[in-house]
Amino acid sequence: MKRVALIVMLVLAGCAGGNAVKQPGNERAQNSAKIHTELAGMYFERAQMGIALSEIDMALQADRNYAPAYNVRGLIHMSLREDKEAEEDFVQSLRLDKADSEAHNNYGWFLCQRGREQESITHFMAAVKNPLYPTPERAYLNAGLCFQKAGNNKDAEDFLQRALRVQPDLTQALVAMAELKFAEGDYPAASKYFAKYAQKNDNLTAGQLWLAIRIEHKAGDGNAEASYALQLRQRYPDARETQLLMHGE
Repeated sequence: MKRVALIVMLVLAGCAGGNAVKQPGNERAQNSAKIHTELAGMYFERAQMGIALSEIDMALQADRNYAPAYNVRGLIHMSLREDKEAEEDFVQSLRLDKADSEAHNNYGWFLCQRGREQESITHFMAAVKNPLYPTPERAYLNAGLCFQKAGNNKDAEDFLQRALRVQPDLTQALVAMAELKFAEGDYPAASKYFAKYAQKNDNLTAGQLWLAIRIEHKAGDGNAEASYALQLRQRYPDARETQLLMHGE
C-alpha cells in the first residue's frame, strides 16, 4: 500500500489532550499515552499495523482522553480502509482537542480520499487558522490536491500557490502545478514548474517523465524533450509510458 506520509503528518511531540491543570498522576498517564502513541506512529510508518494498534490500545488504557492517540488510530484505520472506524477516531480526536491542526489536516485528507472534497476543505482551513501550526503548507497542498482530484483546477491552483508561497520548494506542489499548467495549455509555465521539481527529485517516475516529455514537446524545447525521453527509455524500458513514446502517441 502506498504511503501518504508526505501528506498526512504525525506530529505528536508536545501534544496533550485538554487544558486541565496537571496532577502528578495525570501527568504520568499522559506521558505514558504519549510514548505509546509515538511508538504507534513509528509502527504505522513501517506498515506494522497490528503492533501499531496494540500501542494505541496501551496509550488509551493510560489516558482515554489523549487526543493524538485517536488521530493516529484514525490514520491506521484509514490505511486499512476501515472507514467507519477511521472517521469515528478523527471526530473523537477533534472533540477532545478542536484546535489540533494535524487532526484537522488528516481528517480533511481522509474526507478528500473518500470523495467528500467539499467537507475536507473546512478541515484544511481550520488547520491553517491555528497560528501555532508549524506546517500550514501541508494543509494548503492537501486542499489543492483535493480540488485537483475533483476537477476544480481554478481552486486547486489557488491553494497550490498558497502552499508554494509558504514553502517555494514543496515538491508535490511543484509537480501538481506542472500538471495543471499543462492541462491549461500554458506550456512555458508547466516547463518551469516541472524543471524546478526535477531539480529537487532524482527519482522521477515513468508517469512524471512522460508528463515532462509532453510538456517540452508542446513548449518546443527539443533538447529537454530528448533528455527526458532518454531517461524514460533507460529507466523504464517496459513501462506503458515508454511504449507510448516508442509508438509516437
